[in-house]
Amino acid sequence: MKIAALTSCPTGVAHTFMAAEALKKAAAILGHSIRVETQGAQGTRDALTEAEIAEADVVILATDVRADVGRFAGKPTLETSTSEAIRHTREVIERSMAIVPARLESAPSVEAAAPAVAAPAVTGGKKLVGITSCPTGIAHTFMAAEALQKAAKALGHEIKVETQGSVGAKNQLTPEDIAAADAVVIAADAKVDTSRFAGKPLYMTGTKHAMHKGKEVIETALKQPASTGGDLVSAMEQAKAERSKSRTGPYKHLMTGVSYMLPIVIAGGLAIALAFAFGGIYAGDQKGTLAAALSQIGGGAAFSLFVAVLSGFIAYSIADRPGIAPGMVGGLLAQNLGAGFLGGIVSGFLAGYLTRFLAEKIKLPNTLEGLKPVLILPFLSTIIVGLLMIFVIAPPVQGALNAMTEWLNSMRGTNAALLGIILGAMMAFDMGGPINKAAYTFSVGLLASKVYTPMAATMAAGMTPPLGLALACFLFKNRFDAEERTAGTPALVLGFSFITEGAIPFAAKDPLRVIPALVLGSAVAGAISMASNVQLLVPHGGIFAAMIPGAVTNLVPYLIAIVAGTAVTTTALFFLKRPVVSA
Repeated sequence: MKIAALTSCPTGVAHTFMAAEALKKAAAILGHSIRVETQGAQGTRDALTEAEIAEADVVILATDVRADVGRFAGKPTLETSTSEAIRHTREVIERSMAIVPARLESAPSVEAAAPAVAAPAVTGGKKLVGITSCPTGIAHTFMAAEALQKAAKALGHEIKVETQGSVGAKNQLTPEDIAAADAVVIAADAKVDTSRFAGKPLYMTGTKHAMHKGKEVIETALKQPASTGGDLVSAMEQAKAERSKSRTGPYKHLMTGVSYMLPIVIAGGLAIALAFAFGGIYAGDQKGTLAAALSQIGGGAAFSLFVAVLSGFIAYSIADRPGIAPGMVGGLLAQNLGAGFLGGIVSGFLAGYLTRFLAEKIKLPNTLEGLKPVLILPFLSTIIVGLLMIFVIAPPVQGALNAMTEWLNSMRGTNAALLGIILGAMMAFDMGGPINKAAYTFSVGLLASKVYTPMAATMAAGMTPPLGLALACFLFKNRFDAEERTAGTPALVLGFSFITEGAIPFAAKDPLRVIPALVLGSAVAGAISMASNVQLLVPHGGIFAAMIPGAVTNLVPYLIAIVAGTAVTTTALFFLKRPVVSA
């Protein structure tokens, strides 16, 4: 075996060189070839070349201080201390040999001696996809990926592995890769989004399990059952997954920011609503009271933070982790300078694309590459984005936001109803798609400017499509087949919960008749809500949010808007839908 090793201690003298000599002698006795690099007070000696690292079967890191291991990515790596390398050298080398993935050309084994078992695996191989990720995103990420690839090849299967590391995702899986896969392996010690694998057999484990027992991981993944979807919720999730596959570019990045922002807006909105319930509209002025504390939590903290989170995770979607710092700083500046959510969106895209551009253009030696994602990119991007926000972007965006806020606050009667019709129709048109999300994001963003009427209209309009379909399934059974009638009750629950996507399976079967009915009902709901000046302080929760004191103003008109929109949708479905012959 060929070994590459690195030794280093805090002083960079005694233990560094003692460990190096011990490893050299033990490797020679055991019949292995070894090259050792020492990093000491006098600098790096006997530096390992790229060729030597590439040829090595395993890497031993005997270090007592943090070392740059980025250049060893993809290599089986054993991490230990210099004292262990000095005192138990033979054990260290033997442990390093144990993590080297078994080679096909190695000594005969039980598997090699059974060609009758191996042959069918090659001809009847499966296709898999996988993701590997560890908290630091360096060594274990790539080692696990390599182990899975070798294990799949040994078993006669194919696998494509996406690595999610500190410099972003590499070898990214395409929708076509996922669609063709027979199973999915997630070998991760950090959080991984699995929504794009909906309906696929999926096995989740850690990177160490994948590194040490790759074949077992592959075989277990292929035995996992595929998720089935026979009910409305499954059909809805499948439709959402299919839709998400086609989301690319700016829309995908914006939706990523919105998804991370929502929990903060919801928590903040509910805190403000409770503050109003306990202390009235001027709860924040009652120092030392519970109402004032709740107002400080919601308005003073959460609502001051959510623009920064929106901006930060838009940048994260574009440039991965290096984009978070400039995105959040830019978003916070947008909030503090009065540019609000519009400024946050601008700063998010600016930070993301700028960071990605710098990552591609800045070239460093392999030994310094690890500094890019944690030091160089965040620093440069944050400074540039911050200066642009202060001197160039924020002033005009602030003016535009103030003008829009004043216009919305001045809307009354017919004008308000017209905006409600537009927002309502957008919510129902594609039920969670880009048009729906545009109306929703617009309304959520205005909460930071204390404009609450569009949010009420948007939520009322988003509830009516599944509610109207559920009621129609109950009243006009002959308009729906057996599967749709069974889905009526789940649609009712989804509607009350403000999950507009609950209408997707119905619309997918008969879009030309169902979608116009949904749009009509939602437009009515939005118009009544806006014309009645209903205000909603939280961006989610459906009918359940209305039960919280202070969350909704003009509650009765709000409920009337939901009921009226539902009734219009149901009536329209009666006239537009044709009776089903098999009913």
